[in-house]
Amino acid sequence: MRTVIAGGHGQIALRLERLLAGRGDEVAGLIRRPEQADDLREAGAEPVVCDLESASVEEVARHLQGADAAVFAAGAGPGSGVDRKDTVDRAAAVLFADAAERADVRRFVLVSSMGADAEPPPDMDPVFAAYLRAKGAAEEDLRGRVNLDWTILRPGRLTDEPGTGKVELAARTGRADVSRDDVAAVLLALLDDPRTVRVTLELIGGPTPVDQAVAALAAEATEVPD
Repeated sequence: MRTVIAGGHGQIALRLERLLAGRGDEVAGLIRRPEQADDLREAGAEPVVCDLESASVEEVARHLQGADAAVFAAGAGPGSGVDRKDTVDRAAAVLFADAAERADVRRFVLVSSMGADAEPPPDMDPVFAAYLRAKGAAEEDLRGRVNLDWTILRPGRLTDEPGTGKVELAARTGRADVSRDDVAAVLLALLDDPRTVRVTLELIGGPTPVDQAVAALAAEATEVPD
């Protein structure tokens, strides 16, 4: 399987790249800066320099040619302002989905954020509020696409604690922490299970092994009522 990851130098993306490469898959990561390339190579991924804030749909689609799956794990990152929350967390996600359709890459996973489905409270930091609105708009765009087999994953508060391999994964989980290691492991399992398409999931640390959590969600999604 070949997977292309937008935001290839992000902390979750690098972890996912290691998991994919470690089992023998091909993986490429889109990055903005050439100096990030060595980190991707160390993770076992092919670095592709492509700035999603300025690239055309045609350019991004060329990078997606021949891929089996696309993962949008990009974000404007700490220190960015309101404008870049929109250009990266919304507009770049839309562009990447457009390019996936253009390249006929059906499997598409969006890393979003818990809270993206509600209007932020008026007392929230305006930059974080812009981030949540941008993620919510990217989700809404993706749900309208019939040519993509999409999955939306909303992790809770991210930590750098070592992964436990155990999570809680559901349409609603409540708010709690989750390690980036475990987010990457769940992304891998979602990519592997075609029954998890067209669902929006929240993810926090929990008691259930990752494979079992994803399998249970997939079985529930494909149950046929009596």
